[in-house]
Amino acid sequence: MKKRTLGKSNLEVSEIGLGCMGISFGYGVVADKKQSVELIRKAVELGVTFFDTAEVYGPYTNEELVGEALEPFRGNIAIATKFGFNIGGQGLDSKPERIRKVAEASLKRLRTDHIDLFYQHRVDPDVPIEDVAGTVKDLISEGKVLHFGLSEAGVATIRRAHAVCQVTALQSEYSLWWREPEEKIIPALEELGIGLVPFSPLGKGFLTGKMDQNTTFDSNDFRSTVPRLSPENIKANLAFVDLLKQVAHRKNATPAQIALAWLLARKPWIVPIPGTTKLHRLTENLSAVSVELTSGELLELNTASTELKVHGDRYSGGSALLINR
Repeated sequence: MKKRTLGKSNLEVSEIGLGCMGISFGYGVVADKKQSVELIRKAVELGVTFFDTAEVYGPYTNEELVGEALEPFRGNIAIATKFGFNIGGQGLDSKPERIRKVAEASLKRLRTDHIDLFYQHRVDPDVPIEDVAGTVKDLISEGKVLHFGLSEAGVATIRRAHAVCQVTALQSEYSLWWREPEEKIIPALEELGIGLVPFSPLGKGFLTGKMDQNTTFDSNDFRSTVPRLSPENIKANLAFVDLLKQVAHRKNATPAQIALAWLLARKPWIVPIPGTTKLHRLTENLSAVSVELTSGELLELNTASTELKVHGDRYSGGSALLINR
């Protein structure tokens, strides 16, 4: 596992991180705690140094799990967490006093004296981004936070925040079947020297090739509300999986590995964070770093995926309102 630096910062992390949300939140079934701790520690053993969580995952339980699992390795790994949701209420809350309360509580749950990367989880339209960036800048000066990040923010917001406090990374959905960031986001990040951390790099599991039109989700699994993962849309979107399978077959790899290798080849400052609760999937995902796609294969994937139509929105109505583009 090699290292990558997020943008022009000094935050150096493994080229693939671990998204920890799904271990205890969002997918219906909560994994066994002992096995989850072992999974996270196995990731460290396999070279992962970048772990992603948030107070809202659970809420709180995911941070507690990550803190316990990583406490023995704290000096050698980086933890990213997030603020911005009004837990116990509704909607968003990025008021300065709320950011400070979240930071203090997250530090305790994560069993650490500093947060390596502190993201605003979603842009709060009621709080000027300059106030948000200024608050995090103060936390950085106090040593409680090392780096500032944004999640799913638009270019104008990124520029305004960056003018107040250096933005180290933007976390946004980005994958072979969601390439919207390429239009405006990625050029702006390159200009400003900001890293990109793609979440859902495997399309919420779809790009692994393990779903078909007969796939169903538990009512507690948030994917049951995702329009593009409805049975009819899964069937139509399988063309993306077929494309990955064609390349995977030639490379003696899996569709998931090709999807991650494609992301890694896009820019040297992109660090995807696939999540899993299964050890064999963890090993499979991390092995993507050994898959080298040729220029011809990259062109094939780029061209073919651009020509394919994505069926269904990536979020349902309510969730879509939280995306600031």
